[in-house]
Amino acid sequence: MSEGLEAIRRALEDDPVLYEGVLRTDREWEGRIFSVEHLEVELSDGSHDWREVVRHHGGAGVVAVLDGRVCLVKQYRVALGRMTLEIPAGKVDPSEPRDVCAARELTEETGLVAERLELLTESYGAPGFTNEHTSVYFAHGLTQGEASLDEGEFLNVVWVPLDDAVEAIRAGLIDDAKTVSGILAARAYGML
Repeated sequence: MSEGLEAIRRALEDDPVLYEGVLRTDREWEGRIFSVEHLEVELSDGSHDWREVVRHHGGAGVVAVLDGRVCLVKQYRVALGRMTLEIPAGKVDPSEPRDVCAARELTEETGLVAERLELLTESYGAPGFTNEHTSVYFAHGLTQGEASLDEGEFLNVVWVPLDDAVEAIRAGLIDDAKTVSGILAARAYGML
C-alpha cells in the first residue's frame, strides 16, 4: 500500500473538533424513493444547529464500452429542466445487491447483457445534504439483447466515442456525477 493512501486514510479518521452529534431527528416527508429529515445537531463547541438530510436507497450504474464507444442514455431530467447524457443506471431496490441492480438497469435501459461486472468506484453525489450512494461498475463481455424500459421511462441510447466522452466531461456537456466518475475512473484504471 502506498504512503499516499495511508495519508488519506489518516486524513479521514474521526476528528472530535469536526464531529456533529445528532440530538433529534424529525422525519418531515416520506416518499417512494427518498425521505427528508430535519436534524438538530450539537457542534463541537457546544452550540446547536439544524441540518436537512435527504435519505435515499442509493443506486448503481454501468460503464459499458463496445468498439471504442461508451453507451450513454439520453433523458430529460425535470429537476434540471434539460436533457442529460448518463451511463445506464437506476435505484437499488431494498435489500438488492448493487451489482444485481447495475446488471438489471443495463439490460432494462439498453438491452445490453454483461458477462461480468467489475466495481469501478463508489460515490456520494452531494454529501452535504444526502446519503445517496452510487456504485459504478465496468461491463465485461457485452452482448446485445432486448431493452425493457420501466413504465413511464423514456430514453434514447447514444454511443459516444470515448475520447469525445472525456472531452464532453471537460466541456461540461456530460455533467452527471456518476457518469463523470465512472468514465474517468475507467480511463484512470486503463480500462478505456
